[in-house]
Amino acid sequence: WYWQKEKREPYVKFMEANYPPGFSYEDFGPLFTAEFFDPNQWADILKASGAKYVVLTSKHHEGFTLWGSKYSWNWNAVDVGPKRDLVAELATSVRSRTDLHFGLYHSLFEWFNPLFLEDATNVFKTRKFPTSKSLPELYEIVTKYQPEIIWSDGNGNAPDTYWNSTGFLAWLYNDSPVRDTVVTNDRWGVGSICTHGGFYTCSDRYNPGHLLPHKWENCMTIDKRSWGYRRNAQLDDYLTTEDLVKQLVETVSCGGNLLMNIGPTHDGRIAVVFEERLRQMGAWLQVNGEAIYGTKPWRAQNDTVTPEVWYTFSPKEGRVNAIFLNWPVSGTLELGEPQAKLGETQVKLIGYKELLKWVALGEKGMAIALPQLTPKQLPCQWGWTLQLTNIN
Repeated sequence: WYWQKEKREPYVKFMEANYPPGFSYEDFGPLFTAEFFDPNQWADILKASGAKYVVLTSKHHEGFTLWGSKYSWNWNAVDVGPKRDLVAELATSVRSRTDLHFGLYHSLFEWFNPLFLEDATNVFKTRKFPTSKSLPELYEIVTKYQPEIIWSDGNGNAPDTYWNSTGFLAWLYNDSPVRDTVVTNDRWGVGSICTHGGFYTCSDRYNPGHLLPHKWENCMTIDKRSWGYRRNAQLDDYLTTEDLVKQLVETVSCGGNLLMNIGPTHDGRIAVVFEERLRQMGAWLQVNGEAIYGTKPWRAQNDTVTPEVWYTFSPKEGRVNAIFLNWPVSGTLELGEPQAKLGETQVKLIGYKELLKWVALGEKGMAIALPQLTPKQLPCQWGWTLQLTNIN
């Protein structure tokens, strides 16, 4: 898009300097090789990350499908490049080795597809592209791979009536093989984003910082500047584990899910830096998962007295979780939101055995004495959870 459509100078120059004259985007097809792609290893990394679902990009805006689609002749991973059905392989590994829900991303439009461009020229009064390519592909991936999440994207500035989104969704939720399990997002045509959908995505890297009345998802990237793999990325371009924990905690506190993107390499690897981030998230969740999984938003999302404290609520246990991202130098954590009850309220630091001492601060709020721990004794490295029971 930057090279061919927007003709941005750095991209045009890079292609001129590093590829033969007349090299087209299609010539990249055979260079996508995936020789190191090991779906079992991917599944093991995904499981270790603590994630509960995974969404694979089955087709992005350039129309190349990672499965052998009947509707993407000679522009798919079975006919060109890897010569493998990457969707099938990952689906099989994820389902046999993990309990993650398997989802697929699918782009409705395609930047340079002549049928789409023709429909766009006709102000979408003709529907050649959705009827011959986009919709048949959607039916194909649902029937073939039975994904539990359909993550739709790329409306191409066309209305949902052009895409026949309601027709497809009616089939998906009533007659498809995944009708009882599937969830979908909100990108089904102009005007549907953040308005219709099983969960809202509103924008990329969406993190409102306050409670929303509808389930939503913060879909963001570990590489701050890209959804793909960049060979020229610097270490500073990657969010640290501390950054990622903060994103997760803020998102869940406000009623959202976090979908963290990684870009694999052309030869099928999850780069080591991405693997490390995913495994570190998993290590954090092994300790603090009780404050994340199966929680609901509490009446307050973040604390009024101490910044960088975010709340979640565990309904089964009736417990308030206060996740604090900075360990106070004083050794005392002041919370402005919880109303504690003398002789009843209990405070526990996840990963530490003994109950913590606390005092009430006026009508609302409490000061909690944290244990004096060496770095090695800390339950984890990046953000800690207090479990408060019997709180008003």
